[in-house]
Amino acid sequence: MTAAPAETCDFRFPDGFLWGAATAAHQIEGSPLADGAGPSIWTRFAHTPGMMLNGDTGDVACDHYRRWREDVALMKSLGLQAYRFSVSWSRVLPEGTGRVNPKGLDFYSRLVDALLENGIEPLLTLYHWDLPAALDDRGGWLNRDCADWFAEYASVLYRALDGRVKTWVTLNEPWVITDGGYLHGALAPGHRSRYEAPIASHNLMRAHGAAVQAYRALGRHRIGLVVNIEPKYPASDSAADAAATRRAHAYMNEQYLHPALLGHYPPELKEIFGDAWPDWPAEDFALIRQPLDFVGINYYTRSVTRAQESYPLNAGAVRQPQSTYTETGWEVYPQALTELLLWFRRTYGEIPVYITENGAAFYDPPQARIEEDGRRRVRDPLRIDYLHRHLRAVHAAIQAGVDVRGYMLWSLLDNLEWSLGYSKRFGMVHVNYATQERTPKDSALWYAKVIASHGRSLADPLPD
Repeated sequence: MTAAPAETCDFRFPDGFLWGAATAAHQIEGSPLADGAGPSIWTRFAHTPGMMLNGDTGDVACDHYRRWREDVALMKSLGLQAYRFSVSWSRVLPEGTGRVNPKGLDFYSRLVDALLENGIEPLLTLYHWDLPAALDDRGGWLNRDCADWFAEYASVLYRALDGRVKTWVTLNEPWVITDGGYLHGALAPGHRSRYEAPIASHNLMRAHGAAVQAYRALGRHRIGLVVNIEPKYPASDSAADAAATRRAHAYMNEQYLHPALLGHYPPELKEIFGDAWPDWPAEDFALIRQPLDFVGINYYTRSVTRAQESYPLNAGAVRQPQSTYTETGWEVYPQALTELLLWFRRTYGEIPVYITENGAAFYDPPQARIEEDGRRRVRDPLRIDYLHRHLRAVHAAIQAGVDVRGYMLWSLLDNLEWSLGYSKRFGMVHVNYATQERTPKDSALWYAKVIASHGRSLADPLPD
């Protein structure tokens, strides 16, 4: 069967499909210690010399903690139907457990109310990497008690916000938390240990299961898990490259989905970690494998894999000479998004999916250009092209039967790109960090038209 040319396709998305954007607390909020908040591992990491590019910190970031009303108004002006954000655990529970900080909880309550008043559905992520420093001092994700800590924290938010918030996420990208934070040391808390990484991974999944259990006792709506997936392709037809690709796929794409949805780890993890991979108690999987209402998938790129010693724990993708790459060195390859969504459905069944992050960092100037009529403007045609192609890829997966419920563009605002500081801009809204002025980029105006047309404008030619 031959597919119709894109120009003749009807790109209307299903009724009820949610169009939104996403952020994370530490990347945009600033004021990390304001109003009684406790420090997080990222507050500590950013203030450790040599850990952040250019010595950048999240002390101010996008100043969203003080400018949230302006940011909600901006979302409304662009027609966003949903906003995915995360809560700073140590804002709400400064010591991680026990005492609740009412001013911290009130910040998120007021944000949720403002979103609802403006017709924007809140999607709340409980954990986007910023563990309270007080809990890190007790072992962090290496301590089995973290499952109870996380369930306690989650329950505080369920009691305060469930009903107003109807879509909850336990963890964002556990793979990045452990690969960056416990194996390679590039992210907080900055550990480098092949033996710690599996323990942190397993305890994260136990915490996920405990938070879902707590939600079933207290909540009335939807809860899921968000993972980042990077499809793996072999660099050649060799058996060695095929084997390396299989291991890389298990390490990144199956390590968290298999236990959450199938109740076991892929066997390749024992092969990868060797004597660092423990034998886990069977009862742990009963906790981890909780029924989920959806899975969120974050997709940015693919990886072409070549066999080499210690892959996948210490290796990068093979660069493709004919491809476009983003500022973060990620290949633009939208067709893999369709393929991974089809793989997900084949492997895990009919569970609903949200694209919870998708976007690209391309060069944008520090200041918006002033046009002849006095308007500020930021042209970003490469980002528009990226989003256009990836939204078409999502539509193709839906047409093939995947139950995709929404798309959250990463990111609403330019922000702190973790240890890369402010050097990479993912936002559809430009932030002048010197003045905190927000300027919707051309990509934001283009995305607003996609939302208003419910996807139909994806058939139109791209703007010059």
